[in-house]
Amino acid sequence: MNPPNILVVDDDPEIGRLLGKYLDGQGFRCSIAANRRQCEQKVADSRIDLVVLDVMLPDGSGLDICRDLKERRPEIAIILLTALKEDVDRIIGLELGADDYLGKPFNPRELAARIRAVLRRGGPSGEPQGDQAAPRSYVFEDFTVEPERRSVTGPDGAEVPLTGAEFDLLMIFLERPGRVLSRDVLMDLLHGRSADPFDRSIDVTMSRLRRKFNDSGVFRLFKTVRNGGYQFAARVDKRGTQSE
Repeated sequence: MNPPNILVVDDDPEIGRLLGKYLDGQGFRCSIAANRRQCEQKVADSRIDLVVLDVMLPDGSGLDICRDLKERRPEIAIILLTALKEDVDRIIGLELGADDYLGKPFNPRELAARIRAVLRRGGPSGEPQGDQAAPRSYVFEDFTVEPERRSVTGPDGAEVPLTGAEFDLLMIFLERPGRVLSRDVLMDLLHGRSADPFDRSIDVTMSRLRRKFNDSGVFRLFKTVRNGGYQFAARVDKRGTQSE
C-alpha cells in the first residue's frame, strides 16, 4: 500500500523542513509548499490525501484556500494550523469544512496523531469490526447513506453534500441510533482526543449537519439532551452487508 501523501503549507521554511523530515520518518510521503500558489500547483500536479494548512500565508488566507479546496476537491482532508488564541479562525475553518485544527506551537507527534485520525476517518466508514459485517446502506426519514461511497441521498434523489467531518459525525450517530452521546464521547470518536471545555468543534459540526438536513429549530433527527449530549432520534434501517 502506498503511503499517504501529505502536503504541508507553511511560509516558515524551517517549520516546513522539520515537519517534512518528521512526517517522512512517520511513514508519510510529505511535500512542502510555502504559499498559496505552490499549494495549488502541488494539488494540481499530485495526488494529495491531506493538507496541513497554515491560516496565515504571504499571498492569501489559509481559510480561503480551505474553502476553495473543499469546493473543488472535497476528498482532500485539511488540518488547519492556527495561532493558539485565534478561536475565530478555528471556528470559521471548521464551518468551511476543515477536518481538524491544531494550535501553534505544537508537538509534531500530536500532528502525526491528528493526521492518522483524520485519514482513518476518511476511509470507508462503517468497515466491518470483528466478525460483524457493516451494512451497505443506512436509511432514515427517506434519506439513504452509503458508507462505501461516502454519499447521502435525500428524499428527492439529490445528493446531500457533506464534508468529511460531517459525514463521519453522521456515521457515528447512525451506528448508535437512540443513544445519547456526550460531547466528550463524540470528540473521542471523531477526533481521537478528549474535549476541551472551550472547544466548539462538535457543536459547529452538529449545527452544519442540522442545516443540511433541514433539521434546524425542529430537531426531529438530532436532539439535544440537556446535560447529556446529542441523540439521533430517527429510526435507522440497515440494509445489506458488505460481505454479501
